[in-house]
Amino acid sequence: MAQQLDGRKVAMLATDGFEQSELTEPKRLLEQAGAQVTVIAPGNRAEITGWNMKNWGDKIKVDQPLEKARAEEFDALVLPGGVMNPDKLRQIPEAISFVQSFSSMKKPIAAICHGPWTLINAGLVKGRKMTSWPSLKQDLENAGAQWVDEEVVADGQLITSRKPDDIPAFASAVIELLAA
Repeated sequence: MAQQLDGRKVAMLATDGFEQSELTEPKRLLEQAGAQVTVIAPGNRAEITGWNMKNWGDKIKVDQPLEKARAEEFDALVLPGGVMNPDKLRQIPEAISFVQSFSSMKKPIAAICHGPWTLINAGLVKGRKMTSWPSLKQDLENAGAQWVDEEVVADGQLITSRKPDDIPAFASAVIELLAA
Protein backbone atom coordinates (compact mmCIF):
# COMPACT_ATOMS: atom_id res chain seq x y z
CA MET A 1 0.00 0.00 0.00
CA ALA A 2 2.91 2.34 0.66
CA GLN A 3 3.39 5.14 -1.86
CA GLN A 4 0.30 4.40 -4.00
CA LEU A 5 -0.81 7.98 -3.35
CA ASP A 6 2.49 9.71 -4.15
CA GLY A 7 1.80 13.23 -5.37
CA ARG A 8 -1.78 13.24 -4.07
CA LYS A 9 -2.80 16.08 -1.77
CA VAL A 10 -5.59 15.69 0.77
CA ALA A 11 -7.23 18.50 2.73
CA MET A 12 -8.60 17.75 6.22
CA LEU A 13 -10.99 20.47 7.34
CA ALA A 14 -11.54 20.66 11.10
CA THR A 15 -11.81 22.95 14.09
CA ASP A 16 -11.84 22.56 17.87
CA GLY A 17 -13.82 19.56 19.03
CA PHE A 18 -12.97 17.19 16.17
CA GLU A 19 -13.04 13.55 17.27
CA GLN A 20 -9.33 12.98 17.76
CA SER A 21 -9.09 9.48 16.25
CA GLU A 22 -11.16 10.55 13.23
CA LEU A 23 -8.54 13.10 12.24
CA THR A 24 -5.28 11.53 13.42
CA GLU A 25 -5.84 7.95 12.23
CA PRO A 26 -7.10 8.67 8.67
CA LYS A 27 -4.31 11.27 8.38
CA ARG A 28 -1.73 8.65 9.42
CA LEU A 29 -3.12 6.03 7.02
CA LEU A 30 -3.28 8.46 4.09
CA GLU A 31 0.29 9.62 4.74
CA GLN A 32 1.41 5.99 5.05
CA ALA A 33 -0.07 5.46 1.56
CA GLY A 34 2.02 8.39 0.27
CA ALA A 35 -0.47 11.29 0.35
CA GLN A 36 0.42 14.75 1.58
CA VAL A 37 -2.25 15.67 4.15
CA THR A 38 -2.90 19.31 5.04
CA VAL A 39 -4.88 20.17 8.18
CA ILE A 40 -7.02 23.23 7.46
CA ALA A 41 -8.93 25.23 10.09
CA PRO A 42 -10.87 28.50 10.14
CA GLY A 43 -9.08 31.53 11.54
CA ASN A 44 -5.40 32.25 11.82
CA ARG A 45 -4.55 29.56 14.35
CA ALA A 46 -1.46 27.49 14.95
CA GLU A 47 -3.40 24.52 16.34
CA ILE A 48 -6.82 23.07 17.09
CA THR A 49 -7.86 20.86 20.00
CA GLY A 50 -9.37 17.42 19.57
CA TRP A 51 -12.03 15.68 21.60
CA ASN A 52 -10.94 12.26 22.83
CA MET A 53 -14.04 10.22 23.72
CA LYS A 54 -15.29 12.19 26.75
CA ASN A 55 -12.56 14.76 27.35
CA TRP A 56 -10.51 17.33 25.52
CA GLY A 57 -7.71 15.63 23.63
CA ASP A 58 -4.49 16.58 21.92
CA LYS A 59 -3.68 19.78 20.11
CA ILE A 60 -3.06 19.27 16.40
CA LYS A 61 -0.97 21.59 14.23
CA VAL A 62 -2.91 23.57 11.63
CA ASP A 63 -1.05 23.62 8.32
CA GLN A 64 -3.17 26.22 6.54
CA PRO A 65 -5.93 28.65 7.46
CA LEU A 66 -9.25 28.01 5.72
CA GLU A 67 -9.27 31.56 4.41
CA LYS A 68 -6.17 30.80 2.28
CA ALA A 69 -7.10 27.24 1.25
CA ARG A 70 -8.22 26.55 -2.31
CA ALA A 71 -9.86 23.30 -3.39
CA GLU A 72 -7.89 23.48 -6.66
CA GLU A 73 -4.72 22.70 -4.68
CA PHE A 74 -6.04 19.35 -3.39
CA ASP A 75 -7.16 16.01 -4.78
CA ALA A 76 -9.65 15.17 -1.98
CA LEU A 77 -11.28 16.47 1.20
CA VAL A 78 -11.72 14.61 4.51
CA LEU A 79 -14.18 15.82 7.16
CA PRO A 80 -13.60 14.30 10.61
CA GLY A 81 -16.50 14.05 13.02
CA GLY A 82 -16.97 14.84 16.65
CA VAL A 83 -20.13 16.69 17.61
CA MET A 84 -18.63 20.17 18.12
CA ASN A 85 -16.39 20.26 15.05
CA PRO A 86 -18.97 19.84 12.24
CA ASP A 87 -21.58 21.82 14.17
CA LYS A 88 -19.17 24.79 14.14
CA LEU A 89 -17.98 24.27 10.55
CA ARG A 90 -21.47 24.11 9.08
CA GLN A 91 -22.12 27.63 10.34
CA ILE A 92 -19.03 29.13 8.66
CA PRO A 93 -19.76 30.32 5.09
CA GLU A 94 -16.11 29.88 4.02
CA ALA A 95 -16.17 26.25 5.20
CA ILE A 96 -19.37 25.56 3.25
CA SER A 97 -17.92 27.19 0.12
CA PHE A 98 -14.71 25.18 0.48
CA VAL A 99 -16.67 21.91 0.68
CA GLN A 100 -18.90 22.90 -2.25
CA SER A 101 -15.81 23.64 -4.34
CA PHE A 102 -14.66 20.02 -4.05
CA SER A 103 -18.09 18.84 -5.14
CA SER A 104 -18.26 21.19 -8.14
CA MET A 105 -14.82 19.95 -9.25
CA LYS A 106 -15.98 16.33 -8.79
CA LYS A 107 -13.21 15.63 -6.28
CA PRO A 108 -13.63 13.01 -3.53
CA ILE A 109 -15.17 14.14 -0.25
CA ALA A 110 -15.05 11.78 2.73
CA ALA A 111 -16.94 12.39 5.98
CA ILE A 112 -17.08 10.25 9.10
CA CYS A 113 -19.37 10.19 12.15
CA HIS A 114 -20.95 13.68 12.52
CA GLY A 115 -18.95 15.04 9.55
CA PRO A 116 -21.97 14.74 7.20
CA TRP A 117 -23.63 17.62 9.07
CA THR A 118 -21.35 19.93 7.10
CA LEU A 119 -22.39 18.18 3.87
CA ILE A 120 -26.06 18.85 4.67
CA ASN A 121 -25.42 22.58 5.00
CA ALA A 122 -23.37 22.48 1.78
CA GLY A 123 -26.42 21.04 -0.01
CA LEU A 124 -24.59 17.89 -1.09
CA VAL A 125 -26.67 15.01 0.34
CA LYS A 126 -29.96 15.00 -1.60
CA GLY A 127 -30.34 11.75 -3.51
CA ARG A 128 -27.11 10.29 -2.09
CA LYS A 129 -26.69 6.97 -0.30
CA MET A 130 -24.84 7.71 2.96
CA THR A 131 -24.05 6.59 6.47
CA SER A 132 -23.10 8.48 9.63
CA TRP A 133 -23.30 8.34 13.39
CA PRO A 134 -26.86 7.04 14.04
CA SER A 135 -28.11 10.32 15.52
CA LEU A 136 -27.68 12.01 12.10
CA LYS A 137 -29.98 9.52 10.34
CA GLN A 138 -33.04 11.78 10.58
CA ASP A 139 -31.08 14.90 9.62
CA LEU A 140 -29.69 13.20 6.52
CA GLU A 141 -33.07 11.74 5.53
CA ASN A 142 -34.74 15.13 6.03
CA ALA A 143 -32.12 16.59 3.67
CA GLY A 144 -32.95 13.95 1.04
CA ALA A 145 -30.24 11.33 1.59
CA GLN A 146 -30.82 7.59 1.72
CA TRP A 147 -29.29 6.62 5.09
CA VAL A 148 -27.93 3.11 5.65
CA ASP A 149 -26.21 1.51 8.64
CA GLU A 150 -23.00 0.29 7.00
CA GLU A 151 -19.30 0.54 7.88
CA VAL A 152 -18.50 2.62 4.80
CA VAL A 153 -20.61 3.86 1.91
CA ALA A 154 -19.21 5.13 -1.38
CA ASP A 155 -21.65 6.98 -3.64
CA GLY A 156 -19.69 8.37 -6.56
CA GLN A 157 -17.11 10.80 -5.17
CA LEU A 158 -18.75 10.83 -1.71
CA ILE A 159 -17.52 8.45 1.01
CA THR A 160 -19.12 8.24 4.47
CA SER A 161 -18.57 6.14 7.60
CA ARG A 162 -20.26 5.85 10.99
CA LYS A 163 -17.72 5.92 13.81
CA PRO A 164 -14.11 5.49 14.95
CA ASP A 165 -14.36 1.68 14.68
CA ASP A 166 -14.93 2.17 10.92
CA ILE A 167 -11.71 4.16 10.36
CA PRO A 168 -9.75 1.33 8.67
CA ALA A 169 -12.53 0.76 6.10
CA PHE A 170 -13.06 4.53 5.75
CA ALA A 171 -9.38 5.23 5.06
CA SER A 172 -9.15 2.25 2.68
CA ALA A 173 -12.11 3.56 0.68
CA VAL A 174 -10.51 7.01 0.41
CA ILE A 175 -7.16 5.51 -0.61
CA GLU A 176 -8.82 3.27 -3.20
CA LEU A 177 -10.76 6.15 -4.77
CA LEU A 178 -7.69 8.41 -4.86
CA ALA A 179 -5.49 5.66 -6.30
CA ALA A 180 -7.95 4.90 -9.12
